[in-house]
Amino acid sequence: MFTGLVQAVGRIQRRGGGVVVEGCGAFGPLALGDSVAVDGACLTVADCVGDGFRADVSEETLGRTTLGRKAERGGAVNLEPALRLSDRLGGHLVSGHIDAIGTVEAIEELPQSWQLTLGWTSPRFGRYVCEKASIAVDGISLTVASCSDDGVRFDLAVIPHTWSVTTLRHLAVGDQVNLEADQLARYAERLLALDSGGADQSAETISAGWLSEHGWDRSA
Repeated sequence: MFTGLVQAVGRIQRRGGGVVVEGCGAFGPLALGDSVAVDGACLTVADCVGDGFRADVSEETLGRTTLGRKAERGGAVNLEPALRLSDRLGGHLVSGHIDAIGTVEAIEELPQSWQLTLGWTSPRFGRYVCEKASIAVDGISLTVASCSDDGVRFDLAVIPHTWSVTTLRHLAVGDQVNLEADQLARYAERLLALDSGGADQSAETISAGWLSEHGWDRSA
């Protein structure tokens, strides 16, 4: 489990069937079996290498995240060690399990922040996005400033500190990022589906009328 507060920016490279991640000195030393979020994806330390580690990477991780492509070119990655129960939760609860990839649609520099516009490559995940919701972008805990009605396209307000100490400053329009929706939304969807009569029911049964009937008033 992680918080989405990046503690270092390192580099990732392919090494045999796995990857080597460098740049963990800010929060080391690491031990075998430790978990580290690399651009938001939870990897397990298989060997300690210099100020970093080697990790085995599954086909699922390579297919669902940007890590494979970044490793081929030695790209920069955001790093965060696993959360301890005694740590402060400064961001939001991040599992390190990437839902899907997002695409950078626009970047705008504002007087006091940057506005980052992203879009899900898998539209079905848009239902987990709403205004003021949390979302992890390449492992960074960010807040949704606004979004389309279906949540597929959304804007993020990024403060200068976050912009300067993470890989966000390297992004360009058309780049891809790892996205993880807020876990609370996933759990709520599951519980509501079960409560409505069965595990096979989807979130599509939740409508504006259903929300109004159950006490959720958007105008309040």
